[in-house]
Amino acid sequence: MSRISIPVERLVVKPMALWDVQNLLLTSGDLAAGSYNAMTVGWGSLGWMWRMPFVQVVVRPVRYTYEFIERYPTFTLCAFPPACRPALQLLGTRSGRDGDKIAASGLTPEAAETVAAPAYAQAELVLECRKLYWHDFEPDHFLDERIARVYPRLDYHRVYYGEVLAAWGAPIYAA
Repeated sequence: MSRISIPVERLVVKPMALWDVQNLLLTSGDLAAGSYNAMTVGWGSLGWMWRMPFVQVVVRPVRYTYEFIERYPTFTLCAFPPACRPALQLLGTRSGRDGDKIAASGLTPEAAETVAAPAYAQAELVLECRKLYWHDFEPDHFLDERIARVYPRLDYHRVYYGEVLAAWGAPIYAA
């Protein structure tokens, strides 16, 4: 897919739809070293913090991708056209521990512009990010009982904040 560089201040997304409807693919690792993993994510945020453009993603420690996002300093978040929905479904439900789920998805990893983690040829939006901060969710801090119900196994997420270093996308993502 043809993408253009998008200055972050010109990036246009529908954040609720991006996370909840479209979903994103989180990939961490090093493409050149052949050491990376991806998972579909539907929870997170995008905005401005600490005077930097940021994304916030959450990963449960039981996920294989957790090992990669812990080990490597960068990651990508990629959005895809609707035709890629089956690939995202597969990448969100299978573990990379059990085989090459990225190959099985049919997506094509490719070098990102500024980070070691891969982007994907089919992606219509690529956000290249550098980890800034992490924190583990604390159940004692939940102020709404609905949150605790999301964790019947008590497997709380770790939240990661990443600085958006570069954004690449289809022209629809640029103002």
